[in-house]
Amino acid sequence: MFSSLSDRLTATFKGLRGKGRLTEADVDATVREIRRALLEADVALPVVRAFTGSIRERALSAEVSQALNPAQQVVKIVNEELVGVLGGQTRRLRFAKNPPTVIMLAGLQGAGKTTLAGKLGKHLKESGHTPLLVACDLQRPNAVTQLQVVGQRAGVEVFAPEPGNGVGNPVEVARRGVEHAREKQYDVVVVDTAGRLGVDAEMMQQASDIRDATQPDEVLFVVDAMIGQDALAVAQAFQEGVDLTGVVLTKLDGDARGGAALSVATTTGRPVLFASTGEGLGDFEIFHPDRMASRILDMGDVLTLIEQAERAFDAQESAALASRFEAGEDFTLEDFLTQMQALKKMGPLNKVLGMLPGMGAMKEQLDELASDGAMKRIEAIVRSMTPLERRNSKVLNGSRRARIARGSGTEVSEVNQLIDRFTEAQKVMRAMRAKGGGGLASALGGMGAGAGPGGGMAGMAGGKKSRGRMQAQPPKGKKAKSGNPAKRAEQERAAAEKALASRGSAFGPGAAFGAGEDEPQLPPGFELPPGFEKHLGR
Repeated sequence: MFSSLSDRLTATFKGLRGKGRLTEADVDATVREIRRALLEADVALPVVRAFTGSIRERALSAEVSQALNPAQQVVKIVNEELVGVLGGQTRRLRFAKNPPTVIMLAGLQGAGKTTLAGKLGKHLKESGHTPLLVACDLQRPNAVTQLQVVGQRAGVEVFAPEPGNGVGNPVEVARRGVEHAREKQYDVVVVDTAGRLGVDAEMMQQASDIRDATQPDEVLFVVDAMIGQDALAVAQAFQEGVDLTGVVLTKLDGDARGGAALSVATTTGRPVLFASTGEGLGDFEIFHPDRMASRILDMGDVLTLIEQAERAFDAQESAALASRFEAGEDFTLEDFLTQMQALKKMGPLNKVLGMLPGMGAMKEQLDELASDGAMKRIEAIVRSMTPLERRNSKVLNGSRRARIARGSGTEVSEVNQLIDRFTEAQKVMRAMRAKGGGGLASALGGMGAGAGPGGGMAGMAGGKKSRGRMQAQPPKGKKAKSGNPAKRAEQERAAAEKALASRGSAFGPGAAFGAGEDEPQLPPGFELPPGFEKHLGR
């Protein structure tokens, strides 16, 4: 959502690089560009004025003028001020000393309250709580049914004594829901209330009555991050009507400018607790102002990436893989397929890699990587292999590769490319193991380095293979080319003769008998038909 704002701010900071000191004119020009970027992103004008005023004051102070790198100091100031605009510190849910803890959701219709109730319930259940969802939206058609479906998908119980569709008293349902939770020993109650297309007195009165009946520990305002400046007026109305304790941002995966979302915390004086980043029940995360500021400034969000990886990757499988690696066993395509399945649980590849620092400059490549189905093709290729081929890629000769290509609906060149990169990854991991440092995680980090955006599995999924700076070093066991023209010509002639003598099929090394040291061996006593040798390149 904040991609355009991120691009504008990054471009602004580029103009400061290389300057030993910043003049007042430099600071004014930078602040002017930041102000323009924030206004174009739909950030509220009072917030923009306070934000840029603080940046200008600090940028002209001794903290920047005496810095060794003024440009980096300005970025640091912007980051700190942005964290303040987003709410400062991370704020967690406040739980009641005597259960159940009551959480009331309020907001306009269409903001995503019902879906968010299911996401919050799932999050609480995974955190060790026993939540109960209470259906108090009795006005919107099928709202009760929707909450029941969402609750079932999330594995959370739903209290819905009334059918809804205009039938039932929402205040009484909320009161009975809390009593039911106390009797059945649910420790958290999430109350889904009704919304309207706009703020009106009836809705505010109903929300206020539900608050009085349930005495909630948290009143969370659910706001659609895509509605623009209206979000601020609505937030202020709910703040005055029901006294909010926190904010939840939904639809952060949208393509709107989203600047109003940056203004909610400052406008209401209430912190943002959670963010909904997609349609799935798992696309829900605790809102960390410092991490969000880092994303906006293209400095990455590695901590969130690590947390997502811990949830997606099976701890026992990872430990078993690490033990095998340390015991001297090779990383196989079977292992790669398992890791790729776990990577898919973390979300789209471009979204995952986008959390790495500096990936904003590679946005187009990441989007292309996600859109062209590279990971799906790789999975199809690996799944088209036999168990033996996944465990030992050395047996993949020409006929096997052709069969795999047909089975996966890909070209033989794509199969060759994947095997080549996987072989390089194995070499990196062996080298890491031989040095005895870095562990499995560091070795996996080198897979496909330089082969595509982000390296790793993304590199194996990327476009043409590129060795980057590795090209400057000759392959192990081979001599560097001579600077003497005559001697260099002799070296190239000898290399050409050697390549011709050991050529394999069109599918690459190892594709036919006689193609290299990894070729399949003939059984003892087996004799080829007369004249058959010419087909083997011998």
